[in-house]
Amino acid sequence: MFYGWGMTRGFVLRQAVGAALAANALRPLPGAPTSVVAFFSGWLTTELAPHLLAVTAADAAQHAARHGTRTRSDRVGLALAAASAAGLAAVIATGRGAGAEAESALVETLGENYTDRDRAIEHPGRPVWRQLLNPFWMRNKAVTRVRNLAYGPGGRRARLDIYHRQDLPSKSPVLLQIHGGGWVIGNKDQQGLPLMLEMASRGWVCAAVNYPLSPKAKWPEHLIAIKQALAWLREHVEEYGGNPDFIAVTGGSAGGHLAAMVGLTANDSHLQPGFEDVDTSVQACVPYYGVYDIAGDTGIKAVLQRVHSGLMPMVLGKQAKFPDDYRAASPLAHLRADAPPFFVIHGTSDSLIPVAEARIFVDELRQVSDNPVVYAELKGAQHAFDVFPSIRSISVTQAVGRFLEWSRSATTDVPAAGTESA
Repeated sequence: MFYGWGMTRGFVLRQAVGAALAANALRPLPGAPTSVVAFFSGWLTTELAPHLLAVTAADAAQHAARHGTRTRSDRVGLALAAASAAGLAAVIATGRGAGAEAESALVETLGENYTDRDRAIEHPGRPVWRQLLNPFWMRNKAVTRVRNLAYGPGGRRARLDIYHRQDLPSKSPVLLQIHGGGWVIGNKDQQGLPLMLEMASRGWVCAAVNYPLSPKAKWPEHLIAIKQALAWLREHVEEYGGNPDFIAVTGGSAGGHLAAMVGLTANDSHLQPGFEDVDTSVQACVPYYGVYDIAGDTGIKAVLQRVHSGLMPMVLGKQAKFPDDYRAASPLAHLRADAPPFFVIHGTSDSLIPVAEARIFVDELRQVSDNPVVYAELKGAQHAFDVFPSIRSISVTQAVGRFLEWSRSATTDVPAAGTESA
């Protein structure tokens, strides 16, 4: 009897945890003290919802077959399982809508016929079912990875990896991926893999870059290093099949901030010490859930909390003067008419960077930029939703691919991926 009660109690506890996770995925816990917990649990639950739904259903079916509904605890556990399953089903349905949300954003800004220039982008490079079945096995036999190329001094923090199709395409467009991690953690092996594998399998050349991290590094050392990597690509990417005349930049979170800064500070000599004459412009920018307001100019409560937290002095240096030095690191303070085409992506359920920050950045950039600014706001998406393949991230990856191909084709004299120029 005690053994059976132990089994039932374990079942109830598992289902209670599952129901709580599903609830947080649907509506993340509010407030700064719980933001990290809300993010981490919500991120995994949201993007692994099909897997968790299968586990929940199997657990409930097995318990019902063995124990039935003889006790109140049995019935409570099964009720919690039903609630968890319903919540996870709602999460899955919301994730399935991301593709339509991203495509609607592209059509709204670029026009209904924006894909007419290149239909090849419509064909995914990797089977979707295989990505979903084992989302943490991010490999592609058609893609070669060249590891740890030095782009400048600085040891392993000044290294980049290049991904290219095995047949080494010629004069292909280039995508530079910048990892996130709050400017203090992270490396090139951890983020952007689904997008890079997808684009490399279609003939693009992709580069994932490390950069110096705080607190050892102080702003703008992070950005200067990214520009050094960009300068290296301009000189060497042809050796790997890339076209130095078309380089797009992307990244998430702190990487999104750095990607936006790369796009908005092209050829700024103050940020290119020792290589002032190198062209550091990019032809497209795709920041995911980025930080755009370093100085708190938006007045958003969560942004002000971040600005006045211990993080920013760690990144900018204790001697940084507020607000001038903070504003110098803020994409919102660097808006320019000749900014490249932007595709800004943010989730409504982001617990770490408020979606309102992205909205304001997009509104302000659209008022200034001569190029299109696409904005996809993804319902129910958490921070870091694109780190591994999921129902949501796969469809968004394909939408980003279409934007990148549009940007490439809108640039004169740049051939399609993997082809020779005329």
